[in-house]
Amino acid sequence: MRSYPDHSRRAALGVVAASLLAVTSLAAPAAMADSWKYAFEEAIHEVQGVYATKFKEAIEKNSDHTVQLFPYGTLGESADIMEQAQAGILQFVNQSPGFTGALIPEAQVFFVPYLLPTDQAHLARFYKESKAINEDFKGLYAAQGLELLSMYPEGEVAMTTKEPVTGCADLEEVKFRVMTNPLLVESYRAFGATPTPLPWGEVYGGLQTNIIQGQENPTFFLYSTKIYEVTDHITYTGHNNFTTALMANKDFYDGLSAEDQKLIRDAATAAYDYIVTYQEGLAEQELKKIMAAKPEMTVTVLNDEQRACFKEAAEEVEAKFIEMTGDSGKAILEQMKADLEATK
Repeated sequence: MRSYPDHSRRAALGVVAASLLAVTSLAAPAAMADSWKYAFEEAIHEVQGVYATKFKEAIEKNSDHTVQLFPYGTLGESADIMEQAQAGILQFVNQSPGFTGALIPEAQVFFVPYLLPTDQAHLARFYKESKAINEDFKGLYAAQGLELLSMYPEGEVAMTTKEPVTGCADLEEVKFRVMTNPLLVESYRAFGATPTPLPWGEVYGGLQTNIIQGQENPTFFLYSTKIYEVTDHITYTGHNNFTTALMANKDFYDGLSAEDQKLIRDAATAAYDYIVTYQEGLAEQELKKIMAAKPEMTVTVLNDEQRACFKEAAEEVEAKFIEMTGDSGKAILEQMKADLEATK
């Protein structure tokens, strides 16, 4: 959902974060070991913020450790917080595979259209029990200095546009904002749109000035960011569910006692169990708020016939994913399909 700032700003933010760490270490060296920093890509009241809050509560309830939370923007954008987590400035980072895909190409599998189901109960079982997520991806993340602790869903992705969408033909010549993710670019190209990578901070203004005419995000995010104010139509094609992940700096995690590692794993599990329950009915609730704020907004759930062209395009995108990632990506994709079947 977020995007990258320019290199000079990222460098400046890195210096600020490093300075903050150094000052804190000098002021309270004993306390620093027990004070963990956790950054994420959303506001404190949004899904990642709610998850982070529950994680913090579980850590602090069951230990003497404390967790400092850094919502979106306080330490930079997605690229900044990932760099800080890899450098050990942050102990924990919550980031979508949409951005992690730059480090771990196989993580783009979460953007293969129609791979993930829309049923929330099925999704909850899948993320918790999947071998691909809980075993195979761990090694891929570890190679980048990250300990994968949890992946969880944030809700079905919806398109918001200025004109109605009832099929792929309606996306022709539409400049559609996408995250800086190669496979997502390929998806919207296959759907017929003109994919336009754009930093999140420019999306509202871009829609307002017609630089772009569409974007996608989970329903709760459409409401919290007020994107509905600058678009007129919400369309559910069922093509994806937004995924995000909690990671720890691997050196930090590996250096902990077995007791503290278990504490962290248990906190991640508790936060996961809470967030999947928290999201039950969340999309419907936030959609009602959007309609109350803008009654003229149209909401369309495409039927099977209308989705046919998107599903046909999905086959092209899946082939592109395998082309991009080779045997490793193909193995991950096949394992995820097997896991999805096993958790029906």
